[in-house]
Amino acid sequence: MAHRLQIRLLTWDVKDTLLRLRHPVGEEYATKARAHGLEVEAATLGHAFRQAYMTQSHSFPNYGLSQGLTSRRWWLDVVLHTFHLAGVRDAQAVAPIAERLYEDFCKPCTWQVLEGAEATLRGCRERGLRLAVVSNFDRRLEDILRGLGLREHFDFVLTSEAAGWPKPHPRIFHEALRLARVDPAGAAHIGDSYHCDYKGALAVGMHSFLVVGPEPLDPAVKGSVPQECLLPSLSHLLPALDCLEGSPLEL
Repeated sequence: MAHRLQIRLLTWDVKDTLLRLRHPVGEEYATKARAHGLEVEAATLGHAFRQAYMTQSHSFPNYGLSQGLTSRRWWLDVVLHTFHLAGVRDAQAVAPIAERLYEDFCKPCTWQVLEGAEATLRGCRERGLRLAVVSNFDRRLEDILRGLGLREHFDFVLTSEAAGWPKPHPRIFHEALRLARVDPAGAAHIGDSYHCDYKGALAVGMHSFLVVGPEPLDPAVKGSVPQECLLPSLSHLLPALDCLEGSPLEL
């Protein structure tokens, strides 16, 4: 007997799915450094940040919470390491810059809502869908979403800092399902990372949609994601949900 699928819960990634930084990281770092009397090229800082972030994420995953760090200390260390790699060896000079950057990155003016995000969230709510955030972010995310007027759309915001596990670990997805009291088959996740978002959600039995940008998609990724699960923009989500829910389930 065929039954129609019914999605009750949508979980959302945030960075580069709903929001993005208004300016590249290197530019933000360079601007704050200049305000403190340090001249460092934005491109140099951008490259150094990518190195520092990767090193810190590898050495202290999920903000180093299991190793005694706080997310705030984790980010301050990333900034210090970034400037060190960019040639600034005076940690005392960088310390106030790091503090300012940590505070500024939770301000709404540092972020911008991606086109179609608010209208799509509103459309999902009008359909009676429950919405929640599942993000590899820290405790500042609530303030960012509230400041940009998006927090009201979500039943809850679950960060990897709060959950204790980052995507794609199954535990963060299971925790979201537990909080929502929804089975995996009745939930779908939307995000821009093939590994963390798309595959992470599928691994726990959820449905999943991959947000793709203007850049060409990796052929290996494109070949493994059904066309109807690829979202060129957020405005494609509601039609994609219609297609998904229109597919019969054989019991």
